[in-house]
Amino acid sequence: MAATNSIDLDRDPRSIVGTRVFDAPRELVFAAFTDPKHLAQWWGPDGFTTTTSRFEFRKGGVWRFVMHGPDGRDYQNLITFDEIIAPERIAYRHGGADDVEPVQFNATLTFEDLGGKTRLTWHGTFPSAEERARVIKEYGADKGLVQTMARLAEYVAAERS
Repeated sequence: MAATNSIDLDRDPRSIVGTRVFDAPRELVFAAFTDPKHLAQWWGPDGFTTTTSRFEFRKGGVWRFVMHGPDGRDYQNLITFDEIIAPERIAYRHGGADDVEPVQFNATLTFEDLGGKTRLTWHGTFPSAEERARVIKEYGADKGLVQTMARLAEYVAAERS
């Protein structure tokens, strides 16, 4: 079965909602988020690499990382985990520090078991419609989410085989 993708920018003018069906069990797709060694293999849009300096995968824990763009630019990032329910859900806040990219949003990821396949819904909510529009224009966040989920699909397919 070919992977199915969607990006929804119409549901809520403050949100970007990406959905993809992975040909992999839910536990494997969820596990790809739990260790920086996994994340380094797939996190970010095409051409990006990720270096983690701190990773605490627990409620209240933080993930500090740099996304290295294909143009040589480094993007400092901070995620704070608000909720982790393995293997069903991850909720986090992105941003909120002076030394990171000026992008703040909340994200909820849900992992739905489809009997050997997984539907991942990645729902990001920005403070305003204007802020979402800025992040799409300046960072290509909508296309970046599609590319990131495609890289995750390749990663879990390789891990599965």
